[in-house]
This record gives sequence, structure tokens and C-alpha cells, in this order.
Amino acid sequence: MLASSGRILLRTATAVGGRTAAKALAARCASSSATFGGGLSKPAVPASTTKPASLFANHQKVRRNKSTVAKTGSATSERDDYNVSSTYVGTGACAEVGIDALGITQIETIYKNLTFRELFEHEQRNGEGWVASAEYGDTFAIDTGKFTGRSPKDKWLVFNEGSESSKHIDWNNINQPTTPEVFKELYDKAVAHFNTKEKAYVFDCFCGASEKSRSKIRFVHEMAWQQHFVSNMFIRPTTREQLDDFGEPDFTVINACSQVDEDWERHDLHSDVAVVFNIEEKKAVIFGTWYGGENKKGIFSLMNYWLPMAGDFPMHCSANVGRDGNSALFFGLSGTGKTTLSADPHRALIGDDEHGWDEDGIFNFEGGCYAKTINLTEDTEPDIYRAIHTDALLENVKLTEVDGKLVPDYFDVTKTENGRVSYPIFHIDGYHKPQKAGHPNHIIFLTCDAFGVLPPVAKLSSGQAMYHFISGYTAKVAGTERGIVEPTPNFSACFGAAFLSLHPTRYADLLQEKINTHGSQAWLVNTGWSGGQYGVGERMSIKTTRSCIDSILDGSAAGADCHRDELFGFDVPTTLPGVDSHVLDPKHAWENAEEYDETARKLAGMFAKNFEKYSGKGSTDYTQYGPQL
Repeated sequence: MLASSGRILLRTATAVGGRTAAKALAARCASSSATFGGGLSKPAVPASTTKPASLFANHQKVRRNKSTVAKTGSATSERDDYNVSSTYVGTGACAEVGIDALGITQIETIYKNLTFRELFEHEQRNGEGWVASAEYGDTFAIDTGKFTGRSPKDKWLVFNEGSESSKHIDWNNINQPTTPEVFKELYDKAVAHFNTKEKAYVFDCFCGASEKSRSKIRFVHEMAWQQHFVSNMFIRPTTREQLDDFGEPDFTVINACSQVDEDWERHDLHSDVAVVFNIEEKKAVIFGTWYGGENKKGIFSLMNYWLPMAGDFPMHCSANVGRDGNSALFFGLSGTGKTTLSADPHRALIGDDEHGWDEDGIFNFEGGCYAKTINLTEDTEPDIYRAIHTDALLENVKLTEVDGKLVPDYFDVTKTENGRVSYPIFHIDGYHKPQKAGHPNHIIFLTCDAFGVLPPVAKLSSGQAMYHFISGYTAKVAGTERGIVEPTPNFSACFGAAFLSLHPTRYADLLQEKINTHGSQAWLVNTGWSGGQYGVGERMSIKTTRSCIDSILDGSAAGADCHRDELFGFDVPTTLPGVDSHVLDPKHAWENAEEYDETARKLAGMFAKNFEKYSGKGSTDYTQYGPQL
């Protein structure tokens, strides 16, 4: 066993010279019987620490140990199929991996595309967090310090004068411009930092399951858990040939999260945290934030730029497919049921968050899922709950000691309400393994209307689909955010305004073209209130919403008799299997019809007011497809 393990490292080390190979082999043999000492009952970083830089205080050269993680669960085969890892040791390691082209030349141990087993071992050996005893298996857990979510005010795009991106980016308070000079200073600082490190973690991956439309991404990280996160979230190369043929990445992210920008005021930034993307140089740097989602959402924003430039459509949505190949898209903001409703026992999940639509059909950008854990139970979200086992990664979830084990407590949100778990998509039973399908038959816009005005389901014309897509409406209710005491509209363009690189009408034009070409039918589904607004009416039951979705997918909604809503103009089915006809007509569900009319006009006015900023923009003015006040 020892000899076999030695050969594995010898094969990798030979690439950087015979002396290095002998040294690495000796180190491997000496460590073959090593075990993790001291357990992980005490965190490497106190929960109150705002910047867990102490994780790096005692870095030593890591030696590859025999895997001690037990094979558990139905996902064992697929986790073992991901086995293309290499460890590069010696003065030529950076050149062998290819990061010398970035200016990173001094690191002598580089771990590239580690297996899930190796990542679990490195995380423990480095003391990067805790091992949590989740119900379905031991799961590594980390604390990201004071940043438990994205830092949108600290995200910047380099404005390269005269470049393609300078002409096409929708420059605003989301896509904030900074200068090439600022980027160069930060980039040089990141490179200099990595050149002081003894080791680093490099991950080559794909964003996009479509071979035609995907992008090649390289991440350079300081810690094993960060490689674990991107290994969960992106599409992993599964063969040595894919890695050997990877070539130059389309984009590289250097994550120097343990460092900050002390010169942020001189750089005219908002804080010492900086997440900066340079599209023309195909590089990004991250400073000062440990939040894993910055890696994921940054690349999503880039896909929202790259795909439209090629005539393809990026989408912030979930997707599933039936046994007959009938595929569907689910757009919706937080709290609308996007994750729950796309997880259908009769259909296979393609993906839960980010997708593309090219000439061949729809495809997942990602190789995993990133779900909120607040108040998580097996009853409410069985797929997510059961996916939390070995290879998943818990983020900012409270752990409570029970009988000597650290058990996740999803109801304790003293750290944050944005506790998360990332996991590879093969943790979802029955997922659609190709992660792509043909052109969608149905496009479903989910909204949680707390005003109780919108019907549980409505059929949209293509023009109305564009209007509601650009609007991206849902509502916040009392208690969801500080200061919210009554229903408040929340409009997020294209159901993902925070990640749009271009003007929203550019995406609407692309969606219009796709619908016209492929005949997809769009629907509006309200998972919010009926019979009155929040505090008076009742939330739509999951049974009602499921029946509406089922009717859309099996075709019965398309064939149903409808009446036209006088204010919003869409068609509302009068009968559907499993749905109370009074609920289908929201006005009839209210005790006072005049109060309904007044509230409906109020909501319609909010739609119109929000849409004023899009009037006259894009190839078509979609204002005409909104409410008729």
C-alpha cells in the first residue's frame, strides 16, 4: 500500500525533476501512517473573529496522506470518479501548473484539483474549521468571519478605455468602474502575497455544461476549503485528458482573501475589501473577504457578459426536465419557492441557480448547489437536508456540541441568517446527469405577491413575458428585513439585477428572440397571498402551487378556459385540476371586491413606476405590455 501511494506522488513529482521526486517520495513514505491529531472539537478561529487570518499562522508543507474518509451514501461512485488530482513539489512547481505566467513563481508545493477525500483531509490537517456531525454524514464546516454574504459595494470592473467592455457594460452602482492603474497595484499585491506562500491550491474547471458555450476558469486559493467550495460549485474535469488539454484559461481568479487594500482611499474604493475584475486582461483579484460566494457570483456576472456577446442567453433560474425531455425554467427571487418547486419527484433537476440557453438548448453553469440553511428541516427541504453529508461544505452555520459531537443547528442564526451549504450536484438523487436539455417548453416566473392581487397562475404573451422578466417582481413582508412593517414591492431586473453586466433590455431582447424561435410558453405563478394582502389573506398552499405547476407541465393549463385580467392583461385559467376556482380568480377570493380593486391599482401603479426607467430602451419598448392604468 505504501509503495503504491509512493508511485502516485512519484508520477506527479517527476515532472519537476528527479531530486524533487526523491524528496517528495521520501516525505510521502514518512507520513504514510500519520493521523489527524487533537481532533477538531476546538475551532481554528473563534466564532467572534472578524478576519480569520490566524488560519495561516502555522502553515507547513503538507504531505499527502492515505485517505481515511469512509465511503458513504449513493454519491460514492461519482465522488470517486472525480480523481484527477496532482501535487507539484519543488522550485519548478509554478511553471508546471502554469501560474508562473501570472507572476507567481516562488511557491514550491501546489495542490491542483484535489479529490474530495484529499480536500477533507487537508481541511482538517490545516485546522481550517470543524467537522460537523450532520444527520446524513460528517461534513466540514467553516466560518467566514465578518463577511457572511457578498460585499456588493466592494465589487469593481476595470474600465479599459476604448475596449469592448467599456462600450457594452451597463456602468452603474452595481457595475462600478475602477482604473487599470488601481487593478495593476492590487494585482501586483496579490501576486507578491502568493510569492511568500509555501503552498497554494489551484483549481481548473468549467463554467457551463455546454461544450460549445462554456468557459474555462482557473482559481488560485490560499486554503483547502476554498478549493473545496469551487470544486462543489463548478463543473469538474473528470479525466486527465480534460486537464491536459485545458490550455490557457479564459479567466483566472486570484483569491488573496487574507490580505486587505490598505490604500483603498487613495484607490477611490469604498473599503479595504476589493473584488476587482479586469475583463480584457482575463483576471480578477479578491481582497479582504472570505465569503465563498464571491467566487461563484463573480463568474456568473462574467457569464452574463460573455454569453450575450455570442448571442446566447444567461439566466438566473433553476431548471428541470421530464422523462420525455420536456424542460422548464423557474425564475424567482429569494422566498418565491424557486428551489422547492424545481425539485420535483417526477422530474430530474438540471440545476438550481444559474443557466445558459444557446442554439442547442439550456445548460447548467454549475456543478453543484449553494443553498441557504436557515430553519432547514428534512420536512421543508428534503433534497437540501439530505445533501448535507461528506463532501458538502457548511458555511457560517451554528454548531452545538451534543454528546461530544458538533451538530449543525439551522435555527440558531446568531451568526447570520445567511448560513449556507454548498454541495456537488450528485448529492441530489435523480439529478439530470448531462446537466443540459433541449429548448425549454415552459418558462415560469415565480413571485411571492404579498398584496394578494396576482392570481396563482397566469398565461403570458411573449410581450408580457418580457415585461415581467424585466420587472422581476416579488414582495417583502413584515419581519423579513429591519424596518419592513407592511408589504413592500421588490423589483430586481431579470430576477437577478445584482449580477447583470449589460442593460436589462439586452437580456429581454435575447429572451424574446429565444421564445419566438423555439415557441416556449411563459407563465406567471404567484406563491404569495390569496384572499387579501399579508396579515389578512392566507399564503398559497404548496399543494395549490404544485397543482398549478403540474398543470403547466402536463399541458392542461395551456388548454384551460381563461378570462383576461382587465388591469394586467394576462390570461387566467378558470379551472385547473386540484385548484379551488375561487383561488384562481383572486378578486373572488377577497371578501371585499372594492378593496381588491384598490389594492390591485396600487400594485399596478408600482409596476408602472418601476418600469419608467426602461421606457424607450432596447430594441422594443415593453412598457405597452404592462398594466393598463
